[in-house]
Amino acid sequence: MEALDAIDRLILTELQRNGRLTNQELADRVGLSPSPCLRRVRRLEDAGVISGYRAVVSPKAVDLEITAFVRLRLASHEGATVDAVEERLRAIPSIVEAHLLAGDWDYLVRIVTPTFEAYERLLREHLRAIPSLSSIDTTFAFGVTKPLSPLPVDGGGASHGR
Repeated sequence: MEALDAIDRLILTELQRNGRLTNQELADRVGLSPSPCLRRVRRLEDAGVISGYRAVVSPKAVDLEITAFVRLRLASHEGATVDAVEERLRAIPSIVEAHLLAGDWDYLVRIVTPTFEAYERLLREHLRAIPSLSSIDTTFAFGVTKPLSPLPVDGGGASHGR
């Protein structure tokens, strides 16, 4: 795909703010007529720049009161071991994010559960059942200071918010 131009970036910014905009509303906001706007959106989707649309659900509204950030360390870094661990992590519905890390720990996962008891059960029955994990370290979140935010697609990067 060719490089993103200013209008592509504006489309991405607007859709991150509100993925339910009609094509007409989006076209008006980015200064295009509807047909070229729709072509650009489809091109961004086809190229994988836009990977999907979804509703953002409040965890508390669906009784997911506990958020845990869990660091995992592997006993071995062989390819088959890593693949097996990642497959197991993806299979646990309460793990809503998992990141491969550089440094002392190998993974950081975010887990949501309704109660501390449910987290403890998940820890015992699922995480500790993964034989290639050598260490597990859990930190519980008291709240969210900054919720998941739109990506700074305008090229501002780290200077954003200064």
